[in-house]
Amino acid sequence: MVKSWSHLRRLPLFCLCLLLLLQSTVPASVAQAPVYRSVKTESMKIALTFDDGPHPHQTERILSILDEYDVRATFFMVGVNVRNYPDAAKAVAEAGHEIGNHTYSHRHLRNLSSQELAAELEECDTALFEICGCRPSLFRPPEGAINSSVEDCTAQGEYRVILWSLDTRDWERKSTEQIVRCVLSSVKAGDIILMHDYIGHHARTAEALAILLPELLERGFEPVTVSELLEG
Repeated sequence: MVKSWSHLRRLPLFCLCLLLLLQSTVPASVAQAPVYRSVKTESMKIALTFDDGPHPHQTERILSILDEYDVRATFFMVGVNVRNYPDAAKAVAEAGHEIGNHTYSHRHLRNLSSQELAAELEECDTALFEICGCRPSLFRPPEGAINSSVEDCTAQGEYRVILWSLDTRDWERKSTEQIVRCVLSSVKAGDIILMHDYIGHHARTAEALAILLPELLERGFEPVTVSELLEG
């Protein structure tokens, strides 16, 4: 390795990505962020994740259900929503759930320059730190869109990129029954499950979660945060 990046974590991501471009002699393998879709495990651990929030009403409903079953999940938050609904964002943090970076404005990252990408991550980080008091180490690209530029920039920010292995497709405004059936018909140990706490009108995620959680627990699954799943 030509140069260690660990001591540069405090620099704005904009600067980190510019430095990456200048370090043309660094082998490509140095600047690749780890990308996870699931985890191979002999335990029954799974990770529930919620994207695009916080939402002023849906997030609260989901938090209430998770609390009822003493389950911790991971929320990938959009920076602009964090600023628009700070109380909802704080509630997630105060309940002990994990928070990840989901960019500031939910743009399609493959269309962005390195500078624009870095700004999206940095502005979301700033919003989360100012409102929730946390600096996330997990990043999920909107729509799961990833390429070498995304991997390079997130690597310099020392993020782990988190995708998913089971998509509930609740973002298509599926019915409660469809969401439940999607999960229960295919869930397996080590899965990272994609759901949303900000969809819009007629979202059925909370209703589906209220049915799914007791059934998953009955089947022996152990819902944990993404970081706990990775550590296991």
